[in-house]
Amino acid sequence: MKIGIDISQIIYEGTGVAELVRNLVENLLRIDKKNEYVLFFSSLRKNLKSQISNFKSTSQNLKIKTFRFPPILLDLLWNKLHILPIEWLIGDVDIFITSDWTEPPTVRAKKVTILYDLIVYKYPNETDRKIIEVQKRKLKWVKKESDLVLCISESTKRDAINFLRIDEKPLKVIYPGV
Repeated sequence: MKIGIDISQIIYEGTGVAELVRNLVENLLRIDKKNEYVLFFSSLRKNLKSQISNFKSTSQNLKIKTFRFPPILLDLLWNKLHILPIEWLIGDVDIFITSDWTEPPTVRAKKVTILYDLIVYKYPNETDRKIIEVQKRKLKWVKKESDLVLCISESTKRDAINFLRIDEKPLKVIYPGV
């Protein structure tokens, strides 16, 4: 099986999202020698080199596809217009795992999304307006298209049910490691 993962958020070192994505990929590559992995990375200004040194040393079943798209362009293409399927950039994959900022369409791949929180709904007055807009656009597509939504806590799962009105069936809790 070919698994694609958006790792763009790992450049924001020190954040919970970056740590979860980095640890997820490092551990999948360490324990899974059967499946192939294609990592998608995009940043206009940031370089990926230091963040992926462990990825390359642990796996032979890995391809990394890097792009220099600004996040605002991917928000437009994926969250607003919902065009340019991820497979057109990284090739065919069976599963594509998204994370924090954008939700690309797929051609055939099943979609898995990691959901960290719903702060944009719970505390909108404490969140930047642009972040709220981007997250709400992304979450609209998560609700419509994700085959599986991995919530990092029972609280996040309840929030997904209450705020997004996502059925409980595709919601699974996976606690982040320490």
